[in-house]
Amino acid sequence: MDKKRIVVFIGPSLPLKEAKKILDAEYHPPVARDDVVVLLNDPPDVIGIIDGVFYQQPAVSHREILRALEAGVTIVGGSSMGALRSAELDYAGMIGIGTVYKKYRDGIIESDDDVAIVFNPLTHELLSEALVSMNHNFQMAEKEGIITLNEVETLYQTAKNIYYPQRTYPRVLKDSKLEENKKKDLEDFLDSKGTDIKAEDARKVLKYIKTLV
Repeated sequence: MDKKRIVVFIGPSLPLKEAKKILDAEYHPPVARDDVVVLLNDPPDVIGIIDGVFYQQPAVSHREILRALEAGVTIVGGSSMGALRSAELDYAGMIGIGTVYKKYRDGIIESDDDVAIVFNPLTHELLSEALVSMNHNFQMAEKEGIITLNEVETLYQTAKNIYYPQRTYPRVLKDSKLEENKKKDLEDFLDSKGTDIKAEDARKVLKYIKTLV
């Protein structure tokens, strides 16, 4: 049986070293405009879209993904750009995976600002936090009684009002009106139990693709 060719676009959502342990594939940097079109010169069997550029340069277009789907390529998305595009194109056959995809699909989040981050282009180290992960962790903290529902909303709006490259937990807590003791409790919760749902979804995408092959 011939080995299927898999191409995955990945960046800061999950360390490349960890991704390679989950799935044997060709790994490319975050997808940008025309990167999928170029692949169609020698179409892979599966394309996984996790990370992509948003503001630095033109983003991957709907049209090129549709062209790849029409060419018979299986396309799976989740976590970041992959979640956004799969929510927009699942009607055409793109497969969406994970929590962030479902939030886009269900209209809970709508903007690319919810997943936008900045990262070191050489190391892919995160330099800011994704709004979608921040809000998820604030909601988890509320469930544990650390903050109230009103405070979750306040923290979310505080984070949303910060330009995405400067969006970090210390900045959000500094700008919020949260009581000092609650800030400390929330910091402790984030250090011990905070989760990165974009990373979790990236793993889910890779594991799903693995089931296909």
